[in-house]
Amino acid sequence: MPTQLPPGAPALVLAVPGGGDEISAEVANVLSVENPHVDVRLVYLGDGAEAVAKQFAELGGERPEGALAAIVIPLVTGPYSRAYHTVREAVAQSGITVTVTDPLGPHPMLAEALHVRLADKGLARADRMRLFNIAAPIDGVIVATAGGEEAARAAETTAVLLAARLAIPVVAASIDAAPSIGDAAERLRRIGATKLAVAPYVIGPEGDLAKVATAAEAIGAGHSECLGAHSAVIQLTAMQFGGSLDDV
Repeated sequence: MPTQLPPGAPALVLAVPGGGDEISAEVANVLSVENPHVDVRLVYLGDGAEAVAKQFAELGGERPEGALAAIVIPLVTGPYSRAYHTVREAVAQSGITVTVTDPLGPHPMLAEALHVRLADKGLARADRMRLFNIAAPIDGVIVATAGGEEAARAAETTAVLLAARLAIPVVAASIDAAPSIGDAAERLRRIGATKLAVAPYVIGPEGDLAKVATAAEAIGAGHSECLGAHSAVIQLTAMQFGGSLDDV
C-alpha cells in the first residue's frame, strides 16, 4: 500500500457478495485505520447492479473527469461469477473508469490463515514460530469454498498449499455446488482418512456458513471458522490495491 496518495486518487472499493455484514465492515474499518490516506468504500452486490452503479457514479463525481475513480476488489477468495457479473454490469451502467481486480486467492497467506483457523478450533496443531503442523488430531481436511464448480477447482491450489503445511491429505469442495463436502469426504475416506475437518475457504459474506456446519455434522467432522477479517485478508486486499495503482 502506498504511504501517500495524490488528491483525486481512486477509492478502494470492497465489493461484497450479499448484503451488509459485520465481517466486511471490519475489513473496511481495519483498512481505513491502517491507511487513513485511502478512501475505503463498501458496496453490497446483493443490492443489485443499479444500486451499486449509483454508488460508482457518486465516486466518479468526486474525481476529475475521465480519471480512474476506483479500484474495485471483490471480497472473495476465488472465482465467483455472480459477483463479478454484478460488478461489471454496475460499472457499465455508471459510465465511470474503474479497475476490477482478481480474487484474493489462491495465495500461500490464505493457506496459512486456514491453518490458523483450524488451530483455533483445536483441529490442527501448529508451532508458534512457523505455523507448521505438529501431530495433527485429524488426518484429512476439506477446503470448502463458494462460487460453484469453477471456484472449487481453483481452490485445489490452496488445498495443495494447506496439505504441504499439515502433511495430511487436503481436498477442495464447494459449499453451493459439486463436488460437495460429502463428495470430498468420500474421496478422503477412500484413501484412508477417517478423522476429518472442514475449513471454510471463504471470507464470510459469500458463503452459507450454516450449510458448512450442517455438512460437517453429516460427515462427522469438525469445522473451523471462516477467514473473516484475518490479517491475510487485509494484507492481500492492500496488495491488490497497491498493485493496481502501479499498473495505472
